[in-house]
Amino acid sequence: MWLLQAACFLALFCVILLPVSYMVRTNGDVKDRFAGFYAEKRDSLDVVMIGSSPVFPYYAAPKLWGETGVAMYPLSTNVQRPAAMKYLMEEAEKTQSPQLYIFEMRMFTMEEQGLMDNMAYTRGVTDNLRYSPLRVRAIQGLVPENDEEGRLSYYFDIMKYHTNWKMLALPSEWANMFYCNSHPLKGYTFRDEVGPQPMPDCGGAEGTRPIPPEQEEHLRDLLLFLEKGDKQALFLVSPYGESLEEQQMFNYMEEITASYGYPFLNMNDCYEEIGIVFEEDFADYGSHTNAVGAEKCTDFLKKYLGKHYNLPDHRGDTAYTSWDEAYTLWQEKQAEAVKTVRERIENEDYAEMAEE
Repeated sequence: MWLLQAACFLALFCVILLPVSYMVRTNGDVKDRFAGFYAEKRDSLDVVMIGSSPVFPYYAAPKLWGETGVAMYPLSTNVQRPAAMKYLMEEAEKTQSPQLYIFEMRMFTMEEQGLMDNMAYTRGVTDNLRYSPLRVRAIQGLVPENDEEGRLSYYFDIMKYHTNWKMLALPSEWANMFYCNSHPLKGYTFRDEVGPQPMPDCGGAEGTRPIPPEQEEHLRDLLLFLEKGDKQALFLVSPYGESLEEQQMFNYMEEITASYGYPFLNMNDCYEEIGIVFEEDFADYGSHTNAVGAEKCTDFLKKYLGKHYNLPDHRGDTAYTSWDEAYTLWQEKQAEAVKTVRERIENEDYAEMAEE
């Protein structure tokens, strides 16, 4: 009898612990984005974009939807380690069967040790996955066994966030109790700041430079995983204030992806076609676009996808009503953001420069 009682107590404890754990996780854009992904209807996404912070402010999924009927969603976190990409793709495959995966490649130029020095970059991924065996594997693959916090606090992240009890008083967090809460803009984040910089003169430069060996290993592992699963993928670099060394690293990556039969689109080779203006279209001095730059980048990606892929047009399908609503909301907010950006340019009201 006592065994049955213990089992019932343990089951009840887990039933309570799971939603509480989700609710007390620190709120913000990343949490909203992942909860929004889990809220998407099964097998409804055509494209899943995976990568670091260039993903969510550069590409407006509602705009792409409204003009093409293609449903694209970003699984993106800040300073996302390349090693996480395969796990995020596996997570996406649990509920979605996208025709195309897009991987943003900027982080492949970074040394792995530098990324691991701040494990918040890892937690951005692991702490925003639902509890599952895959999440355990992701933690084992991303967190060193000798990590000072210990893997236990990654497996049970409530150990880190247990002081966030105030979150339980927020209605928005009660909506996250099952980590399934529709995102009104389908994962997109608006930026209306302006941080000008001169256009880089190394876009389109020739020559190659090896990427860090651990990142090349992760890239080849990802390519083999895609190949084994017979998945379509596009490797993409968003335009930014790159250096010559980084441009040559992207050339090196392109040679690798081409050897596996996958395309590589470096948008730093296409400034004129995109119409990007570095002095006006960036929120933070060449690192991330504002709403004006995002519209241009989304337009460019839209044309590229239309030319190279046969993606479906779901407009008019009642199963995608939330996407129509997202497009309407994006149009309203885009008009406001463009107005703000233009005013800031006129008044030379520029974003504060981040401290080195």
